[in-house]
Order: sequence, then C-alpha cells, then structure tokens
Amino acid sequence: MAEQLAGLADDRALLGRTSTAERVADILRSRIADGYFPPGTRLSEDSIGGALGVSRNTLREAFRLLTHERLLVHELNRGVFVRVLTVEDVEDIYRTRSLVECAVVRSLGEPPYPLHGLAEAVAEGERAAVGGDWKAVGTANIHFHRELVALAGSERTDELMRSVFAELRLAFHVVDDPHRLHEPYLTRNRRILRTLEAGDPSGAGRLLSTYLADSLDRVVEVYRRRVGEDGTRTF
Repeated sequence: MAEQLAGLADDRALLGRTSTAERVADILRSRIADGYFPPGTRLSEDSIGGALGVSRNTLREAFRLLTHERLLVHELNRGVFVRVLTVEDVEDIYRTRSLVECAVVRSLGEPPYPLHGLAEAVAEGERAAVGGDWKAVGTANIHFHRELVALAGSERTDELMRSVFAELRLAFHVVDDPHRLHEPYLTRNRRILRTLEAGDPSGAGRLLSTYLADSLDRVVEVYRRRVGEDGTRTF
C-alpha cells in the first residue's frame, strides 16, 4: 500500500484549486486501470484522503461515483473495496468491447488514419516484453485498445470505454500467468496496426473480432479456476 499511496501523492498536484469528487474519481479510476489497486484491496479513507489532500466528504463522493461504475464495492461495517469481478462481469465486458471496438474500426473512412498513438502502444508493449515486465505488457495492451477506440474521435465513446477498460484491468489482476495471457497479443496488435496502415479497416475489424473472442476464452478459463462464477476468490 505504501507504493500506491506514494503514487497518489504525486497525483495531488493534478487537483489544484479546483478539487472535486469527479477529479478524485478520475485519479482513482486511472490508478485502478493501471493496476495500483488490485481486486479485493480495501481503500482507506484516511490514507488516500491524506495522500491526495482532500476532505473525507469529497473522497466518499468519489468512492460513490466509482461504486456506480462497478469498480468499487461498499461492504457494510467493513469499508470500500476494489471489486472482484464475476465470470458474468467478464463476459459482459467483452461483449461491450466487441460491440464498440469492432464498430469503431470497421466504420473508419478513407485512409490515412491517425495511428501514431496506436503505434506507440504497440511499441510500448514490445519494449515491456523485452524487459520481461508482463504486467506492463497488459497495461500497454489496454492502451492499444484505448487508442483503437480513440480513432472514432468521440469523447462520449472514449468516456464509456474508459470505465470498461478499468474493469478489464480488474479481470487481468487475477491471472496467475500474465506472460501466457498477454504474449500472443503483441503480435496480433502489430498485425492489426499494419492492416490499418495498409488502409484495410474491414480486415482489421475481422482480426479484432477473432482476437477479442480468443481473449475472452483465455480470461474466462482463468476466472473459473481462480475466482469462480460468482466472484468468490480461490487465490
């Protein structure tokens, strides 16, 4: 927890004089998405509020917002925890991803497309793999899919998927072998990028559809073994 709180202290400057529950929620959502708070982690009001320099009421409102987004859960007389997803949650996350991401890619108009962010996410994952940091590879993979969604040029779509990707990170956290989970998608991410560079969004959409179906199968397999259908952890 000390490392996570140190990171939050660094984020304190982002709040400035216009500190609001929404901005606190943005910071915590990003930290959850980047893996600083794994599923089942109890979030201390005193520690987090102190690290960010915000009032208890502001922090509680931020917690409420993230609970509404299904990232946190409040347990009576125990506190607020990062949510542990169920298999049904995971399946719904992937259903949403398939609907949105594939639609974005297939609806792209005539090339060229703004692919700089996508290319950087691919390179980020490959650099992390060379260093053997498979958690960072998972983060880069999420960045890749955020950049895919960003090709729509829609703030509303970006906002919708921001919470979906944060939930996805919760699913990744229960994987006991992140190397096995993430390595195959390094090649597949680059193949999708090259297909878009070639001006073939329909082909990229087909690749992405198969990609997401395979990823769902892998994650659900792990979930059934380590978490159970109802989110009751066995790890």
